[in-house]
Amino acid sequence: MTLVLNVQGAIKSYGGTPALCGADLTLARGQWLGLLGPNGAGKTTLVRAIAGRVRLDGGTITLFDTPLNGNPGAAAAAARGRLGIVPQEIALYPLLTARENLAGFGRLNGVGRDRLPARIDRALEFAGLSERADDRVKTFSGGMKRRLNIACAILHEPELLLLDEPTVGVDPQSRQRIWEMLDELRRGGASILLTTHGLEEAQQVCETITIIDHGKAIAAGTFPELLRQTIGASRRVVVRAELDDDQRRTLAADGRLTIGPDGVIEASIDNVAADLSALLRDLAAANVPVRDLHIEAPGLQAVFLHLTGRELRE
Repeated sequence: MTLVLNVQGAIKSYGGTPALCGADLTLARGQWLGLLGPNGAGKTTLVRAIAGRVRLDGGTITLFDTPLNGNPGAAAAAARGRLGIVPQEIALYPLLTARENLAGFGRLNGVGRDRLPARIDRALEFAGLSERADDRVKTFSGGMKRRLNIACAILHEPELLLLDEPTVGVDPQSRQRIWEMLDELRRGGASILLTTHGLEEAQQVCETITIIDHGKAIAAGTFPELLRQTIGASRRVVVRAELDDDQRRTLAADGRLTIGPDGVIEASIDNVAADLSALLRDLAAANVPVRDLHIEAPGLQAVFLHLTGRELRE
């Protein structure tokens, strides 16, 4: 496994308020990594430190085998030149057209004049904006701006893309298109680091996940690995039935079952085929008529809440 990014012990405070307290993170070539955490956990500060917009107080960042912190030389600049950065705030010029924005960001990122027109056309098609190429950005929807934001960040064909909440506030169609754009980049060999609050989407698209809280990485791995490390892979079975008092008492005596006041029976099972059959046999033996049944697999949200708590963060 070849690492393109290795962050060790990152420390950063703002006016005495800690933002990063020894955060670690690694990203392999061609990998899609989701960086997750509650509000104020340190995600954006970490991304900005990697991008060179924040100077760490301690720790190390190595990008493409090049140490970055405390290194103002040409090697560090060249390594960061291989980054594409999509900030949480839309970074576009609203009075310019989509094509003009792409031209400006392409030149800023070192794309030569001879290569720029073809790359702009390709980026417009990639973002689904070819028909709006010469319209001013201020007339675009939020989803169109987000897609153009990504297109501006990839004109120089970066090897590592940093995205901070790229789908916030967009409609479902634009969100789906953004995921398709990012998957196409990854299949083309780019590595992707993504921060998002969309836990269901992160579970679906990210190969590995790092969860950060209070400035530290508190868990890292694939979703199945995180599941095993935390709440386990047991399924929750929810059965809706009509119960009389005798049936309720009989089932309540079984310590494996939870009986709700509205006839909802809940159980935890490890082996769907064997345990579910046994549960249904027990219900049938108690003459319980089952009206409905569904099985819930634990998701990333359950893992996230287990690790970070349910307290609301502002």
